[in-house]
Amino acid sequence: MVSYFLQYIQFEKRLSRHTLTAYENDMKQFSSYLLFQYELKEPEKADSQMIRSWIAGMAEEKMDNRSINRKIATLRSFYDYLLRRKAINADPMLKVRALKTDKPLPKFVEEKPMKTMLDETGFEADFAGHRDKLVLELLYGTGMRLAELIGLKTADVNLFNQTLTVLGKRNKQRVIPVNKGLADAIAVYLIYRKEFLSNYEDTPYLILTDSGVQAYPMFIQRLVKKHLTPVTSLEQKSPHVIRHTFATHLLNRGADLNAIKDLLGHTSLAATQVYTHNTIEKLKKVYQQAHPKA
Repeated sequence: MVSYFLQYIQFEKRLSRHTLTAYENDMKQFSSYLLFQYELKEPEKADSQMIRSWIAGMAEEKMDNRSINRKIATLRSFYDYLLRRKAINADPMLKVRALKTDKPLPKFVEEKPMKTMLDETGFEADFAGHRDKLVLELLYGTGMRLAELIGLKTADVNLFNQTLTVLGKRNKQRVIPVNKGLADAIAVYLIYRKEFLSNYEDTPYLILTDSGVQAYPMFIQRLVKKHLTPVTSLEQKSPHVIRHTFATHLLNRGADLNAIKDLLGHTSLAATQVYTHNTIEKLKKVYQQAHPKA
């Protein structure tokens, strides 16, 4: 049933490769626990007590509550799938509760360091240099997710309309506008990309590695960390931090929250509202300028 479930989320739910890997790892760990602790080979036969003991064990090992909650979410999806398939009569997850977690504010890079990184870094005038700069410009200029960047194809670029068509979570497409500077950077990169690919097999993907193949998560993460390190002291230096930076900077400059929600590809406004907590400096300035006693 685990195999059927993983096939279901891959081919019917069409979740991202990253999510599929996480689900698969969670189910392997849960299955191994049931076999070791209860000699139970079929996870579909587990009850709520077995599930809670697995969760308690992870908590005792000091696993982060967010990681545990993600595994709980995996099991919820698994047993919901079994219920709809009528493979089980009752959902053992009904008696399982998620663990409490703090909600840290999204980390972001200030405007000046971002400008320094993009405009003052000496990128090489070759394919790799133009690619590295474009990756950073795309992340900051659109707020797209890492998986969306990697999946971007040349056919998704419309330089005439200055838009990108992005395939987001759950296979949902959205169109993102790009500024003229970013459109020009894409146009220049495409020229270098065409010349670079003359020595490799053709590929539809926009961002390529030094070997001429589609970029992969670790490649982009290393690239981002390399260029963020000189300009920020943030502990986390990742593509997602640049996504947070994109949203925070837009909000600080007066962008409508609903518009930011659509640009980020959020399904709920609640997911976007977290960025409002990062605008305290803007609120202070408004207060200082407008309040009679300020």
